Amino acid sequence: MKVLICDPLAESAVARLKEAGLEVVEKTGMSPEELAQELAKGYEVIVVRSATKVRKPAIDAAVGLKLIVRAGVGLDNIDVEYARKKGIEVRNTPRASTDSVAELTLAHMLALARSLPQATQSLREGRWEKKAFRGIELSGKTLGVIGIGRIGQAVARRALCLGMRVVAYDKFVKESPLPEVRMVPLEELLREADFVTLHVPPDPAGPVIGKEEIAKMKPGAYLINCARGGVVDEAALLEALNSGKLAGAGLDVFEEEPPKNMELLRHPKVSLTPHIGAQTKEAQGRVGDEVVDILLEFARST
Repeated sequence: MKVLICDPLAESAVARLKEAGLEVVEKTGMSPEELAQELAKGYEVIVVRSATKVRKPAIDAAVGLKLIVRAGVGLDNIDVEYARKKGIEVRNTPRASTDSVAELTLAHMLALARSLPQATQSLREGRWEKKAFRGIELSGKTLGVIGIGRIGQAVARRALCLGMRVVAYDKFVKESPLPEVRMVPLEELLREADFVTLHVPPDPAGPVIGKEEIAKMKPGAYLINCARGGVVDEAALLEALNSGKLAGAGLDVFEEEPPKNMELLRHPKVSLTPHIGAQTKEAQGRVGDEVVDILLEFARST
């Protein structure tokens, strides 16, 4: 079986694939046109992460392609339905990065609560502004989790350990998967939560959190997005930060990546990371292992 790896994968995973007798070609950083040309050479499987976009032209150019594996959770960089209509299976690795994304979400919450980016920058610039950084405790605060799947649950468990009260909303889930978490309508969540965190895929209807939703949030609340770019309206978020409606935001993902909205990137109330939710040694090892398991299972079945 011939496999094209389009984005970096753990070396141990690549070695396992080769040891199993699969023909593995690693070509990263390809443009859409280069990807289409490469797929025309004939690969049964391609493996991508978030950087490579597998769109209709590449799918049409592919010769003999049977499986697309997304080494990660989100599938918005793949034209999934079109691929399936062409008889190409699409798989992902939803479990591997759960803990890493949950911990990054918590890191953003703590960074905002204690002004860690601002305090760090202040000291680097030679200032000792002890009185300027009066923070808040997470204990006793309410966390609103939008999307109570694997990652949402992992975030909720960690928040509960810190003494937070947790409420959740999920358009597909009515019964809480965790006894300590109460399911509520979205409007109630927005009204009650001191911190709102999103763990949902992009919605074709538009941002999950836009101007209307922010207006319903508690004054001085914080918004965290470690899910996908586009689930938060960045223009509405920036307006709310400037007006003081929101006290801060933690962002790991953006409408456009790399982001070019410099006003948002330089905003003093924002904690930023460059889409690194799954970028831990442990998560990358698990992602690689899960990709290998999917490919070996597929090879045995064909």
